[in-house]
Amino acid sequence: MSSSPSSNSTHFILKIFLLISFINVCFASRKLTALVQDPQMQLLQYHKGALLSGKISVNLIWYGKFKPSQRAIVSDFITSLSSSTPSKTHPSVAQWWKTTEKYYHLANSKKPLSLNLGKQVLIENYSLGKSLTQKQIVQLASKGEQKDAINVVLTASDVAVDGFCVNRCGTHGSSKGAVIKGKTYKFAYIWVGNSETQCPGYCAWPFHQPIYGPQSPPLGAPNNDVGADGMVINLASLLAGTATNPFGNGYYQGEADAPLEAASACPGVYAKGAYPGYAGDLLVDKTTGASYNAHGTNGRKYLVPALYDPSTSSCSTLV
Repeated sequence: MSSSPSSNSTHFILKIFLLISFINVCFASRKLTALVQDPQMQLLQYHKGALLSGKISVNLIWYGKFKPSQRAIVSDFITSLSSSTPSKTHPSVAQWWKTTEKYYHLANSKKPLSLNLGKQVLIENYSLGKSLTQKQIVQLASKGEQKDAINVVLTASDVAVDGFCVNRCGTHGSSKGAVIKGKTYKFAYIWVGNSETQCPGYCAWPFHQPIYGPQSPPLGAPNNDVGADGMVINLASLLAGTATNPFGNGYYQGEADAPLEAASACPGVYAKGAYPGYAGDLLVDKTTGASYNAHGTNGRKYLVPALYDPSTSSCSTLV
């Protein structure tokens, strides 16, 4: 039985479509392979802007209801970043943070960055409501110090923020701050949301089943709080981006309004052996079964993301 002309035409169109799809996949794979293998393409370019330097206080602005235990998880993480109060157990959060210093050496920065935990502001009455715009995030961030500061806005699990769970888990930027002796200073800010009830598979992976891609069992959260432990991962990533690209003209690759930065250049990588859907060969707490890769102050354990190491042109992990 012979095929009809319309059937032959359909088969021909299908073959062309499959061929084009195959070419596109090969091209995408080639671009990804090039990104992984070619150090020149991988290098985050320095755009000659100022980096944060000297003593910088990290102020925490808590918006909405958080348990004291959740606030302690995050504040202990900030304290753990400082080499003046390092964990005596390795690998440590302070060790992880030292990778950012390599960017400062490359930029010939004379003053290294020294972070310390600043003040904490509690706004538990939802004074701006439970659905926030980016403008309101900046408004909240301005409640912290406005000179030599990174002001971190942390929103509770029942607070919606523009873009949260759609295309971001947090963000960082800068805003005009205090005017001192006629000079206007800028302060850096970060916003991170608690995704526990809204999108843990998107913003708290690997402590929750991923919302898409390869499915694997969730890992145990090191501080037994999926929301707060997930916030630490995103805060860590954004702190690295803030240190190395605070004002949008530091180290990054790609478009300035959607840049690849020190941590976002290594998505989903937390330890050696990582691949899509697998965070890597992490350390496991023998008592709780929780997964982690860094020790912090007060006996804490944390999961921190890989950072792009400009000296090796690769994603660097602690374990």
